[in-house]
Amino acid sequence: MSVTTKTLGLIAGAVTAITASMTHAQDLAGKTVEFVIPFSESGGSARWANFYAPLLSEELPGNPTVVVRYRPGAGSTEGANWFQEQTTDDGTLVFGTSGSTQFPYLLGDPRVRYEYGDWQAVLASGTGGVVFLPPDLGAKFDGDFDDLSEEFLLYGSQGATTLDLVPLLAFNMLGLQVDPVFGIKGRGDGRLMFERGEANIDYQTSSAYLASVVPLVEQGLAVPAFTFGALDEAGAIVRDPTFPDMPSFKEVCEATAACETEGVAWDAWKAFFISGFAAQKMVYLPSTASPEVVAMYEQAFRDIMARPDFANLAAEELGVYPQLTGDAGRGASDQATQVTDEAREFVLNWLNEAYGVTME
Repeated sequence: MSVTTKTLGLIAGAVTAITASMTHAQDLAGKTVEFVIPFSESGGSARWANFYAPLLSEELPGNPTVVVRYRPGAGSTEGANWFQEQTTDDGTLVFGTSGSTQFPYLLGDPRVRYEYGDWQAVLASGTGGVVFLPPDLGAKFDGDFDDLSEEFLLYGSQGATTLDLVPLLAFNMLGLQVDPVFGIKGRGDGRLMFERGEANIDYQTSSAYLASVVPLVEQGLAVPAFTFGALDEAGAIVRDPTFPDMPSFKEVCEATAACETEGVAWDAWKAFFISGFAAQKMVYLPSTASPEVVAMYEQAFRDIMARPDFANLAAEELGVYPQLTGDAGRGASDQATQVTDEAREFVLNWLNEAYGVTME
């Protein structure tokens, strides 16, 4: 065999191998994709994952079955620790996180054995949150919380270092007397406590609020107080575009005597709000997934967002928030998993003083 013929043969073999690899990576026909979230089936993350699952099934090559699996526990760190150990490389496993997974990571929680830098982000979803009250307390809310400062409030919480950090810090800044009942598995469980009268203040992410709390509002069983807001292009807190008629936390804070929208407390709240809401939910592939599998998922999400009915579907189920993939998704993931040393130190001190929570 001549050198040229041998070389051409090697090149042809390499091309065939690469093509076969790409074809394998881009064909999930007959397979089942597990979309794992580290939460229970009753909260906003479940709603979000179940929204995307059938759309992924339609847009991924080969139209695989996409099934949402739930692995709740330890404020979502249990599921994230499990995902860190997975080595699936063929695109049949994706993992969905939330701010409740990011916060322990940002705060140095010793339960955390996962590293966001090892994972490969293929989608970042912004979201919002709405705080609501029962009718008797809602009648005392007139744009500020001054008349509610003497009320004793109960709040069902997944834990002080989960996504609940954002509302708990907001309640503290507003001067409210809120006793959190720690240990629930998901925000949906907090809503159920509210419905049973076991809690008298609650918040839900936008998707869960639209699906499960709006009916309570329409029945006169709940009164919305404020949203956490959204970020404009300049990075300022503005009203949530999904709920433009509700005041943002910033507006309520400005109207409440005990609250201030400047200083270290405000800066810390805003930093964790960005991590927990403005870029809250992410879809990741394991570190072992090939570039072809990553590209396959990014294209699938682009195709989902290009659907003519996507904007209406997303607005109804998730609210009006950015859905980012590719470089934008990776950038959002980086932003959501970083926080300044000053903000971290403030929050750690507050957690210790308010709840006896330390990261040791």
